Amino acid sequence: MSPDPLTHARAGFFAGVPLAGSRSPMNDWIDYYDSTHTIYASKRHRDLHFEVIARDIIGYIASSDSVVLDYACGEALSATMVADRCAMLILAEPAPGVRGRLIARFAPNTKIRVRSLDDLRKMQERSVDLVVMNSVAQYMTPDELDAAFAVVKRLLKPAGRFVLGDILRPEVGMPTDVYALLRFAASHGFLKDALKGLLSTALSDYRQLRSRIGLQRYGEAEMIARLAAAGFSATRAHQNIGHNPWRMTFVARPALTGLGLTHGSDGRRASDWQ
Repeated sequence: MSPDPLTHARAGFFAGVPLAGSRSPMNDWIDYYDSTHTIYASKRHRDLHFEVIARDIIGYIASSDSVVLDYACGEALSATMVADRCAMLILAEPAPGVRGRLIARFAPNTKIRVRSLDDLRKMQERSVDLVVMNSVAQYMTPDELDAAFAVVKRLLKPAGRFVLGDILRPEVGMPTDVYALLRFAASHGFLKDALKGLLSTALSDYRQLRSRIGLQRYGEAEMIARLAAAGFSATRAHQNIGHNPWRMTFVARPALTGLGLTHGSDGRRASDWQ
């Protein structure tokens, strides 16, 4: 349920593992999104953003007994919607300021747990039915993404699912993102606010960061291969999580090793598993 752009980890850690060497570009995004920012055009934009993502995540919950992990969840304003459809929702958020707000916001809800990414390393193996990592991969280096995949693989039950959403494609750039936002705004009654917000964003530190650092992009085959290397069998879903249909979502399961089988080897797409 992370926003796009994402609210993420504090300097020094990402994906639950220490970052070695010089300062990662991720840390610049971390600093930006752990501060006060105006990435949403209006309150209506912000609320709709999280509601759409929550509804999409609910579509992947197999049963009311499921344990669901939202990896790097951001503000997760509509988490209650998701928690109502599962047994437990774990909101893993590394940014201390955001995590503090999550704890305060959802303290009365006994089905929601708030954790840091570091806490995930202490969780029981094979204890989660569904892991969602939405609008996260573009802010990570490939090595950081692989480390995150390893954490997810350890936590996921053998029959569980890993939903990796909002992946940027190499051939799709910022103009398409702008068009997707304006289309979303026009259909939900905040077009004027969206136009103003785009102007503000163009003059903000966000635009400078995106131009200077860039965002990671992956082709469909490239991401499926990366997930396979991490021990998953994956296919691309017919529909992306969130409002932008030009980005991609993948649904992955732990590969069945030792039996000559992998989930999805029959050629079914991710929507066939829903």
